Amino acid sequence: MNPTAYQEIKNKLDPAGVELLAVSKTKSVEEIQALYDLGQRDFGENYVQEMVEKQARLPKDVRWHFIGHLQTNKVKFIVPFVYMIQSVDSLKLLQEIDKQAAKHQRNILCLLQVFIAKEETKFGLSPSELDSLIVTVNQNRQDGRFSHSRIAGCMGMASMTEDLEEIRNEFHALGEVFSRIKSGFPQDPVNTLSMGMSHDYPIALAEGSTMVRIGTLLFGKR
Repeated sequence: MNPTAYQEIKNKLDPAGVELLAVSKTKSVEEIQALYDLGQRDFGENYVQEMVEKQARLPKDVRWHFIGHLQTNKVKFIVPFVYMIQSVDSLKLLQEIDKQAAKHQRNILCLLQVFIAKEETKFGLSPSELDSLIVTVNQNRQDGRFSHSRIAGCMGMASMTEDLEEIRNEFHALGEVFSRIKSGFPQDPVNTLSMGMSHDYPIALAEGSTMVRIGTLLFGKR
């Protein structure tokens, strides 16, 4: 864990009011604890089992964010403690999160993962799927459903490319989606635009990101 890099990143983010999510997948409990001791509280994990095991061994005020592809049958394992699920890529998944959260009397913050990259291997909602989800959630809320999950914004990953203009265009597109989600849920505090990672976060900041997901710069290459 690189404490100097952590402080440098915080010095860039804090004045702009941008949150830092430390991506700790594959990193040890000791490495996470070292960053926690410097004041970091938000950590992101990609795998359910790994997240569950770490949560049991680390301070209870850690805010755990799930950022990997989440299968519906594994939602129940993280709902008791997860702070935010950033990778909601289907209505079915959101319904399961809401169902499991109700069992624990919790309200889970959710980000809609939107497909903005060129690589087809990445997950995310298409524009039409996003519009359909917004309509369905609003309709069902009138019947008391979706009361244990709250759409707080959106998340996306840009293409892995050296073309900085392409990355900028993709982040700009995600910013426009963020505005659509805000207008789709006017009664909610939709305030999280999670975009930007170690290699492209300065571009994300310029395009309005409110949360960046940094792993390599903090923990080194995996």
